[in-house]
Amino acid sequence: MAAKTRRTQVGIIGAGPSGLLLARLLHQRNIDVVVFERRSREYVESRIRAGVLETATAALLKKAGAAQRMRDEGLIHEGIQIAFDGRLVRVHLQKHAAEPVIVYGQTEITKDLNSLNLADGIEIRFESEVKAVMNPDSKSPALAFESHGDKSEVECEFVAGCDGYHGISRRSIPGNALRVYERTYPFGWLGVLSDTRPASSELIYSNHERGFALCSQRSTSVSRNYIQVSADDDVEQWKDDDFWDELRRRLPREIADSMDTGPSMEKSIAPLRSFIAEPMRFGRLFLVGDAGHIVPPTGAKGLNLAASDAGMLASALAAHYDSGDDTGIDRYSATALARVWRAERFSWWFTMATHRLSDNPFDRRMQVAELDYFTGTGTGLKSISENYVGLPIRDPVTGNELA
Repeated sequence: MAAKTRRTQVGIIGAGPSGLLLARLLHQRNIDVVVFERRSREYVESRIRAGVLETATAALLKKAGAAQRMRDEGLIHEGIQIAFDGRLVRVHLQKHAAEPVIVYGQTEITKDLNSLNLADGIEIRFESEVKAVMNPDSKSPALAFESHGDKSEVECEFVAGCDGYHGISRRSIPGNALRVYERTYPFGWLGVLSDTRPASSELIYSNHERGFALCSQRSTSVSRNYIQVSADDDVEQWKDDDFWDELRRRLPREIADSMDTGPSMEKSIAPLRSFIAEPMRFGRLFLVGDAGHIVPPTGAKGLNLAASDAGMLASALAAHYDSGDDTGIDRYSATALARVWRAERFSWWFTMATHRLSDNPFDRRMQVAELDYFTGTGTGLKSISENYVGLPIRDPVTGNELA
């Protein structure tokens, strides 16, 4: 039988941004946490992920005391651009939604939170894989984990599953206690990170007859660009020159002709899917971020939803420990899912409006009509802007805006 190593108030599975942010917010309220991460710190801090932050996400990082480098190095974007039907239309986020977005890489957020958490003595157990979540519907759940060949257990009062789509957390919930909604898209994104000047000072989303393209960035000198490819495509078949040639074909001439190109620093294909598991709570086990939901990256919502889940759960658990108020715990799933479904709708809509869906010319003409309406009317521009910069995060305890 595995030995009990210790007890903790909240066991957190996963040291991605949501797990690290949740740990920090709880630590600030003097709530004891242990974070388990099956990968090394070096691996976690090297993963290339999204980098568009909603204002509310930035506010949560500020609340956590983890916003200094984001303020110094992050890029404020007051708009995005959408290319379609030979046009390049700017969506003025600041004008239509009164908020900008901030471009700051998820990798950098992970580094910031890791450094701050470890400096403050928060226990993060890297290379420690949780093998089982035991008795999640009891008052004393436990985590069985393995670290460097040694097996042990930690008793918890609550467990937060921040371990992604493939993690143990959701799989620990009985199938008859979950309802899953899912859509898998027949295409993916081939992404290339390069030490090149970005194509534009703002993100460019391109609807083209050859397929979708996105010009993004990590800084003023590092680009992250994407093209739509088949879901079963092989990244090894894409040479750098082939990627740049195809990207340029899908962009407006004025952008393509002035684009800098160079060797890829990282190249990968990401599948696109929509996925939601309901509810996001089973007993004292809570699903956070990708463990409970996946959105297509088109709407730039994945990281932001994970952060909002962490903020909501931190408030709910703080109320429990501060005053014995379990209102937030009971409302966590419904409150989080209300925001998730709205973000899912926007990400699905933006994906369907910008990607090559079929060879049927009717589909493409309908996309052009859709984008023409949304970018050509005040109502449409306001809708895109409000959804892109992010909807409010509601506190499950009070119902008021959390951030």
